[in-house]
Amino acid sequence: MINLLIILSVYFVTFTDKPEKTAPQLSPRAEEQRAKWNIPTDAMDYPVSPMYLGQVRDAGGKIMHKSRWFNGATVEMDAETATKVAALKCVTSVEMTRDDSEANLYLPKRLSRKREQSSDTPGAYTDAQLALYNLQPLHAAGFEGQGILMAICDGGFYNADKINAFRQEQELGHFDFTDDDKFGYDFYGETGDHGTECLSTISGIRGDYFYGAATKAQYYLMRSEENDTESPKEMDNLVAALEKADSLGVNVFSVSLGYSRFDNSAWDLPKSAFDGKSTRCSRAATIAARKGMLVCIAAGNEGDEWGNPPHTLGIPGDADSTLTVGAVNTDGEIGYFSSYGPTSDLRIKPEVCAVGVKTTLINHTNGVVQSNGTSFATPLLAGFAAALWSALPDENAMQIRERILRSSDRYDNPDVLNYQYGYGIPDAWKAYTMDIPTGVEHLQPESAPQKLLRNGQLLIIKGGESYTLTGQRMCK
Repeated sequence: MINLLIILSVYFVTFTDKPEKTAPQLSPRAEEQRAKWNIPTDAMDYPVSPMYLGQVRDAGGKIMHKSRWFNGATVEMDAETATKVAALKCVTSVEMTRDDSEANLYLPKRLSRKREQSSDTPGAYTDAQLALYNLQPLHAAGFEGQGILMAICDGGFYNADKINAFRQEQELGHFDFTDDDKFGYDFYGETGDHGTECLSTISGIRGDYFYGAATKAQYYLMRSEENDTESPKEMDNLVAALEKADSLGVNVFSVSLGYSRFDNSAWDLPKSAFDGKSTRCSRAATIAARKGMLVCIAAGNEGDEWGNPPHTLGIPGDADSTLTVGAVNTDGEIGYFSSYGPTSDLRIKPEVCAVGVKTTLINHTNGVVQSNGTSFATPLLAGFAAALWSALPDENAMQIRERILRSSDRYDNPDVLNYQYGYGIPDAWKAYTMDIPTGVEHLQPESAPQKLLRNGQLLIIKGGESYTLTGQRMCK
């Protein structure tokens, strides 16, 4: 007997209201952090109405995931069922987000993945990519992301549960917001190792030659990118991932995905849509930021595509209050492929850059390789943020973001000519030590350094040693 897999279309269904004001579904950690940073609970935090979801199911729709922020649900159904759902009194709109279009192999996004292919580099070291933004002094001072919870959202984590360069106990769980399981794909299976390589820049340790940016941070892994299709549904998958991260109390969210063109060209986004407000995906990234999360987003790898358009960002790289990340080499020179801004409403994007040209990574075979892409610059920057935040745990996401921006080498003269570098390359030690009131210490992890003003010079005291603001040890 031959089993035929019937692919149904997918829609986003928006509801009229939330008649049941049930308790927000937030973890104790999320509630504690909301209270700590005075972030109020609002209507967005209340769940979608179970009664309304039940009506959609009764009409024949299959709920794939729900969105409390946009009071809706992603629903798999055929066109006849969609018409029935649209007629429900509790429904305000029904928007198709995936059809049965064949994969367009010539999408710029798919073509750009070729430049992200790994190459073996025996003896490759991570020192240079951490040194570019001066992270080692922060590590030496004892701050490597401890106490910070991260989420890495991507398309494939092949063998991430087996690689010995990762300390598996630091992964607290994983979530799949795709429906790739119907095609036989497993979360840690052969959907690619793009996410595995991204994770390695944060959490990997291999001998004395490979070290991640925040090896003591805990993390969740999330899949929102579907393996065989490119459709707006994937943007709603990412919304679901952001909402889940918020409910878990995630501090730093790293996503190396972006959207602009799709298998069905009718859904391709116009340039006017890159304003941070036109898509649910970008709006969700901003909502996550306003609810206490630092969201780090890859700018994209289409800087040399599409001729010379006004910008080449992907969604949600246009989101406000986030950090969109461009790619440079270890000399600080922009990668030719790194997507650039501005947004359609003329905001600076990307804001910052990290090493995304010949980034040293660990792949699914446990091998050390190098690859290109803003995809890899982004988790490096997210790891930087986690290490910095572990040093300044009383500060909120926007304060950490501000420190990162103000520490960047172009902060006083941002790139508003080519919109490639943004505010430039941040400096971890500078971000940590700036604006420290004399005699005031932040609450910090055990054995944290002290900050003292001695003979008019601000010094960092750690383990009996004195360091300058640039991280250089002072002679006794």
